[in-house]
Amino acid sequence: MKPARLNRKLVLEAPQRVPDGAGGFEQSWVALGTIWGELRAGSGNERNLGATSVSQISHQIVVRAAPFGTPSRPSAAQRFREGSRVFRILAVRETDPSGRYLSCASIEEQIP
Repeated sequence: MKPARLNRKLVLEAPQRVPDGAGGFEQSWVALGTIWGELRAGSGNERNLGATSVSQISHQIVVRAAPFGTPSRPSAAQRFREGSRVFRILAVRETDPSGRYLSCASIEEQIP
């Protein structure tokens, strides 16, 4: 594996349930911190959601590893944000035997 170039400033966000005022809950996102990472674009596709088409692009996002259980360690169901771009994390794995980096399989969705 080639060395990671951690040149993108990403905000790690986690889902949070907040009351909606009518007895139910809405999902909100809370920032856990800023992480430097590298985006490696993969394949893309398009799918239709009724009258709207959604473009999906897969990415491998490489970040510096963090111990299990710490807020700076990404996990599935969280997401990265870079400005207006949002990358939903699907899975996280270690990239090398020494465990120095994590690779996050992610999907970026764009709705025109």
